Amino acid sequence: MTIYRGSSALVLGCGLAAIAGCQSAPPPPMVVPASFRPLGVNAPYLMGDVIGGLKPRSAKMRAAKIRPLSAYETAAYMADLHSELRRQTAGIGLDVLQVAGSIVIRIPAIFTFDAGSAAMKPQTDATLLEIARTVKTRNRTFVDVLAHTDTSGTPQGNKALSEKRAAAVATYLASHGVAKARIASRGMGELVPLYNPEMSETQKAANRRIEIRLVPYRS
Repeated sequence: MTIYRGSSALVLGCGLAAIAGCQSAPPPPMVVPASFRPLGVNAPYLMGDVIGGLKPRSAKMRAAKIRPLSAYETAAYMADLHSELRRQTAGIGLDVLQVAGSIVIRIPAIFTFDAGSAAMKPQTDATLLEIARTVKTRNRTFVDVLAHTDTSGTPQGNKALSEKRAAAVATYLASHGVAKARIASRGMGELVPLYNPEMSETQKAANRRIEIRLVPYRS
């Protein structure tokens, strides 16, 4: 808890100068879609290594002359990035999570793909553009794109579909300024649904999601 000195003087000053806007408006509340809560942030696939392995991914980052984070910089850098992404996406309906020192942006199906399709919706462009603007300037992170399907169809078909979806999002980010050296993608198919079993179309749509995982690039 932060303790402020001179609280009486502050209250009096605000009372006298309320018309001048002494009190600032609170930040907008963070919207956490209820449909994202069942799986939470403890799923093993969110806790593991970056896609393709840390060593080869780090080599690509070095070749692109991206500067790694020191041990002293990492926590503050990721906290600032998390705050910026939350401000940027407030009210949109995305879920920005802190997971084991990384950040996971979960994007629901309404902003991504229709069932059985790897074609991005018009809403996807607007949503990903906002994310790309921040991610491309905060370039000291790996960018993992994970795509998921619902459980309709066969496991093999869903795996292939999710690979196409992940590649589509990765291509979009690269085309909007995020360095290719930072990006890798993987289709998860139906392996890690938020809802299992799926009891409604809403739950199916929740399972059909994109996740962008930002992992600090450390020295």
